[in-house]
Amino acid sequence: MSQRPLGAQISHMLKARGVDVIFGIPGVHNVEMYRGIEEAGITHVLARHEQGAGFMADGYARASGRPGVCYVITGPGLCNAMTPLGQAYSDSVPVLALSSCLDETAITRGQLHQMRDQQVAAATVCEWSEEARTPKAAYGLIDRALTEWQSGRARPKHIQVPINDLAALAEAAPQASPAARMPVVSDADLRTVCDRVLSARKPLFIFGGGSVGAADCVPRLLEATGAAAFMTYAGRGVVPAEHPMSFGSYLARPDSVQIMQDADLVVAFGTELSEVDLWRPELGHDCPMIRVDIDTEVLGNLRASDMAVVGDAGGMIRAMNIALAARVDDRKPLWDRAMIAKTRARWRADLQSERPGILPVCDALQEVLPEDAMIYSDMTSFAYAAKEIWDMARAGHWHHPYGFGTLGYALPAAIGGAVARPSLPTIAIAGDYGFQYTVQELGTAVELGLGLPILLWDNAKLAEIEDAMVRSQIAPNAVVAQNPDFLALARAYGAHATEPKDLKALQQAVVDALAASVPTVIRMTPALSAK
Repeated sequence: MSQRPLGAQISHMLKARGVDVIFGIPGVHNVEMYRGIEEAGITHVLARHEQGAGFMADGYARASGRPGVCYVITGPGLCNAMTPLGQAYSDSVPVLALSSCLDETAITRGQLHQMRDQQVAAATVCEWSEEARTPKAAYGLIDRALTEWQSGRARPKHIQVPINDLAALAEAAPQASPAARMPVVSDADLRTVCDRVLSARKPLFIFGGGSVGAADCVPRLLEATGAAAFMTYAGRGVVPAEHPMSFGSYLARPDSVQIMQDADLVVAFGTELSEVDLWRPELGHDCPMIRVDIDTEVLGNLRASDMAVVGDAGGMIRAMNIALAARVDDRKPLWDRAMIAKTRARWRADLQSERPGILPVCDALQEVLPEDAMIYSDMTSFAYAAKEIWDMARAGHWHHPYGFGTLGYALPAAIGGAVARPSLPTIAIAGDYGFQYTVQELGTAVELGLGLPILLWDNAKLAEIEDAMVRSQIAPNAVVAQNPDFLALARAYGAHATEPKDLKALQQAVVDALAASVPTVIRMTPALSAK
């Protein structure tokens, strides 16, 4: 068919551009977007709430490396999806939200789902939000989003199409244009960086989420340069856990500043070094810094002695490996390996005293989870501890709502991740309070037949907030809520549910859950590690 309603043509275009799955909820305003989904050969995953659909698209994108797409309705549907879109913006995730919009709002009032300015509302949490009033504009905006994701920092986009235009006949979308590429570091910058690293006596590398794609090259880079390394939370797994030059993901430890001050050159690859990376105002280094990033905004606040390198961090790491191999043999590191090991052990012990009971549970889970397990965590004290002490065997396999810090992320994002990686292990970790933000998505996971272990850390309170109040000398208030019977609730949705009595039982529960044909809620309490 040369002509179809525009809503159907958009689905066909997405399929032709490599989109296999759409997450969403149909409504009276976007039914025309659903006309072409099955015909185009796209799988649609029905969420129970638009927030869940957005998080599923986010989780799918993080797991697959391809854009996650969600379909939502005018007004409240888009508003419900704005929280996951804000999270995707914070964490550099390629999510495309396609919504309907009212045909006319300037003079007419009281329409269904009407809001003052839907397009501008979405722009507050997306890289851009645009309205397509013609088929050409709709196709062009979709291709613009795809091109920008191929050639720069991934951020969510929103495209809205008027209801009548979605139903109007339109010609098919044009053929896709050639794929774009990430910016490449210049030869001059590469030479300068290599020179400065080889001239340093104690170089220190910080690997962020932008380094994940080059994790296989990092051990060789450390050997060639004699550098020690930290990873941000998003960069975990980039440096192998057993590497003797790795300080791990303890960058936010207050006394990591002393390590920064021991270095004579810091090189930060693909990281903002933001508040949620450091939990202090500054990194704390006294030496020059080199920052490699595709986002020029990240490079805007450097000191006179620093160097900004615009380009893909992963590509830079690979290029440095090649360049350095022709210039040096392995360098003997001036960093004290025994000191590095001792420092990591001390930080691990510190965390055990700060968050008692979590470390043994983490260790028990690590023993039984496959190396290729992909983990999605929520804003919960269990995850806050695990982000520091849980050594990842593979980079890019632990996803957390950094930055924006949304509750309710883990379950729907894990659903999206499991859809992206069928037959591969996926895990969700949530706290008792945050789990209830999106618990309804258990229905989606059951419908899809996902063997998804959902590790529910139930301390029966908002423990982090309670601690913050105590530190601020505020009498704890509004930090205890009446929880449901989580196991009964899970079973009501058709999921499995269990509460292990000790760590061995926990390990077996996780193994069983990975082999199940429906999700399993595994309730864990702080008393678990004591048994």
